[in-house]
Amino acid sequence: MKIILTHEVSGLGAAGDVVDVKDGYARNYLVPRGFAIRWTKGGEKDVAQIRRARKIHEIATIEQANEIKAKLEAVKVRLAVRSGDAGRLFGSVTPADIASAIKAAGGPDVDKRRVELGSPIKTLGGHQVSVRLHPEVAAKLGIEVVAA
Repeated sequence: MKIILTHEVSGLGAAGDVVDVKDGYARNYLVPRGFAIRWTKGGEKDVAQIRRARKIHEIATIEQANEIKAKLEAVKVRLAVRSGDAGRLFGSVTPADIASAIKAAGGPDVDKRRVELGSPIKTLGGHQVSVRLHPEVAAKLGIEVVAA
């Protein structure tokens, strides 16, 4: 099935790319979550609009991405969330929470879609997250989740 990606999907492509994927992957995962739309002849206008929006938010060069990576890795991020007695969180920490915590800690503005969690963060303590700044540059960021 041919689809148009509306968000960056690891291992598949960036926003605005037209890719072929298996029908089930598109129907059951990409389209319902809003990562893609079905390709149509009229969708070519959407591709141009998505690519324009991507260029605005995109980090243009590797050098610029490395500068932002250095700023990100220098920031100490503490995230205060509600938790129970055993150190388990009520819910989990989302990429949007991490992006806002980076901004609050004095770091650069990071798009929540660029924050990649290995597994859901549901406990207090230190955790590692990755921020994909450029297809070739990713910043490893340590965050500390503390009780509110």
